[in-house]
Amino acid sequence: MTDSRHNKYGYLVTGYSGFIGRHVVRTLQNRGHGIRGLGRQTPPDPEDSSIDLFQGDLTRPATLRGAAKDIDVIIHAAGHAHAVDTEPTGIHNQVTLEGTRHLLAEAEKCGVQRFIFISSVKAAPEPGTDCLDETASDLPEDEYGLSRRQAEELILEAGRRTGMHACILRPAPVYGPGCKGNLASMLRWIDRGLFPPIPDTGNRRSMVDVRDLVQAVLLAIENRDAAGRTYFITDGENYTTRRIYSGMCRALGKSVPRWSIPVPILRALGRVGDAVEAVLGRPVPYDSRTCARLLDSACYRSVDAASSLGFHPAYKLEDALPAMVETYRQTPDPQR
Repeated sequence: MTDSRHNKYGYLVTGYSGFIGRHVVRTLQNRGHGIRGLGRQTPPDPEDSSIDLFQGDLTRPATLRGAAKDIDVIIHAAGHAHAVDTEPTGIHNQVTLEGTRHLLAEAEKCGVQRFIFISSVKAAPEPGTDCLDETASDLPEDEYGLSRRQAEELILEAGRRTGMHACILRPAPVYGPGCKGNLASMLRWIDRGLFPPIPDTGNRRSMVDVRDLVQAVLLAIENRDAAGRTYFITDGENYTTRRIYSGMCRALGKSVPRWSIPVPILRALGRVGDAVEAVLGRPVPYDSRTCARLLDSACYRSVDAASSLGFHPAYKLEDALPAMVETYRQTPDPQR
């Protein structure tokens, strides 16, 4: 592979301004690499003028022309992230699947040598009570997971056809300062005293620190054995929701309640939420799906990532929580 330090911009990062993308960019810059960031909107006053900001929309292939010129490595971290019922039908296919198809076409045209896709464990089947590793081959059931799985297949097929070094990383939910989604919401509601004390159900949920995910990205770029492979990326811990809840309470400086709401009550409240949704025709904050995320398992193991990629995570959630709380405290919130 050409040494990207001899080019002004050797790395193209899609989703460069997102939570994961920002950490990828910062790490590459610290290593002296030139970065081009691809996004739909170019900030009028970019925070870091050392990044070449390329304005392009993955769903509009004409806007991607030239995005991969003089690029050795593409790190594809963009995509429609949230899987909720209020999203327009087809949005994941449009952004994640077709957007990846358009980006791949530009990569092939420009002779990109390595293509790393930061996908999601949701591209795998739901684990249920099992703990899945990379041998799991069944398809996911929802549009979000299917679009990511199909995008993965496009990338791997392009690698086989062209000889491009293509690798898929499927991270579990990613935590760290500035993370979004369920973890950020849980931290906020605990801080407000509005999150119910969760019982210890013995469930197993996998996650990964954003710093470890970035290290996996670097390994996927550098390790020849990663070509054509798909890896789960987790921190190796099995978190119960009670452990997450207790850790957040302590990091926020709050005492951990000794009592908890019984599981039957939580599940009954979820069914009540379902009924309310059916009447209102729109989602409510708590329903059976929310209840399942709190009480059930979603466990994955990075078996191949450890053996062939050489991935060994260095962090667990408790290590990251102080910085997560500090960032949360510094973020303006009109409701706090």
